[in-house]
Amino acid sequence: MTPASKKRKSALLQNLVRDKILKSFPHLKKKDVSTAPTGQNGSDILLSKTARKLVGMNFECKNQNKMKTIYDWYKQSSKNSKGLVPKLIPCVAMKMNTRAPLVVIDLDDFFTLIQ
Repeated sequence: MTPASKKRKSALLQNLVRDKILKSFPHLKKKDVSTAPTGQNGSDILLSKTARKLVGMNFECKNQNKMKTIYDWYKQSSKNSKGLVPKLIPCVAMKMNTRAPLVVIDLDDFFTLIQ
């Protein structure tokens, strides 16, 4: 993959997250939520002071194929959630030695939760 292709792929995910933030918080303006240039140090999604208070998250966007196992685990959680009442949000809780546990959920479910 060429460096330009990697930057485009990365920018696509950043734009998706930016757009979902703006959709989830309609009173925020485009100037409140923007994307950082690829390769720049710091947050991938730049939030104004107002947006930081509302969203309460710092986003690091990674668009890579190295995460297949995590997606397999998520698929298993989704499969096990089907047909349950009430409907449950599929989620993966994972931990690596000497690291803090993390939780993975679908991006749309995440934005529904933080609205």
